[in-house]
Amino acid sequence: MTTCYDVFAECVNAIDNNELIQAVSAKDKEFHFQNWFQKRLINLHLDFDELGRNTYPDFRLVQHPEGYEIKGLVVPGRDRDYDSNSQIPTGVHHGRTIFYVFGRYPKPGILKEYPVIDFVVCHGDFLNVNHEYVHKNKSVKGFGSYGDIMIRDRKMYVVPTPFMLTTGTVGAKTLIVPEDFLADDRFDKVGELVRVEAKDLVVAYNFDLRTNVLTSETLPNPNIGKEHRFCAYRLKSKNSKKVAMAVSNPQEILEMLDEEVDEE
Repeated sequence: MTTCYDVFAECVNAIDNNELIQAVSAKDKEFHFQNWFQKRLINLHLDFDELGRNTYPDFRLVQHPEGYEIKGLVVPGRDRDYDSNSQIPTGVHHGRTIFYVFGRYPKPGILKEYPVIDFVVCHGDFLNVNHEYVHKNKSVKGFGSYGDIMIRDRKMYVVPTPFMLTTGTVGAKTLIVPEDFLADDRFDKVGELVRVEAKDLVVAYNFDLRTNVLTSETLPNPNIGKEHRFCAYRLKSKNSKKVAMAVSNPQEILEMLDEEVDEE
C-alpha cells in the first residue's frame, strides 16, 4: 500500500482549483512550496513528523513508512537540476519509501501568491536507485600557515530533475513510480520509462590544494546495464500528453548539468 496516489490526486485537485502558493518572504526559497504541500497532507489527514530545515525527507509520515522530499523550482530559472547538500536522492531511506515532489512556479516578485505551473511526483529510485550510500560531512585539520585551519568537506550533489530527464512533463501534472506499483482506476498510464545503470561507479575523489584540481576514482558497476522500469501516470480526464525519456546517456546529462550550473 502507498499513499502516493492519494497525495498526488490531492495536489492535482488543489492546482486545478487554483490553490496558490503563499509567499513566506522575498528571500525564502524553501518553505513556501513546502507549506503548500503541507496543506495537502493535512487535507488528507496524514500525520507527519515536525518539520525542520535539516530533516530528510521534508515530510516523514507517521502511520505509513513513507516520506516526501519537496523541491520547488522557479520559472524562468534553474529547473533542469537542483542542489542537494544534505542527502543524495534515493527511493528508500531508513526504512521509508521516498517520493520527490517537484513543482514549478513563477519567479516571486511583488506578488504574494502564485500558482503551481506544472507538477511531478516521482519515486526516489527514478533519480537514483542506490539505497546503501550514507551521506556524511567530514573535515581535515591542520590547513594554513599556522596549521590551525580546518577544511570541512561539505558535499553538494547536483541532481537532474524529471523536467530534464523526460519529455511530456512540462505544463502537466505527472506521477512517476516503479512499474510494479499498480495504480487504481483513477489513473491513466501515459508513459513507460527506463533508466539504465552506468558502466562505472564513482567511489572516491581527491582535491589537490596546490593545483585546485578535483579528480575522481571509479570502479566497474557490478550492475552495469541493469534496467529499472517506471510508469508515468495522470488522473483520468486530465492532460493525456505522453511521457518519455528525453535523455538517458549519462555523459549527455552531465554536460547539461555543467551548462546549468555555469549559467547560475
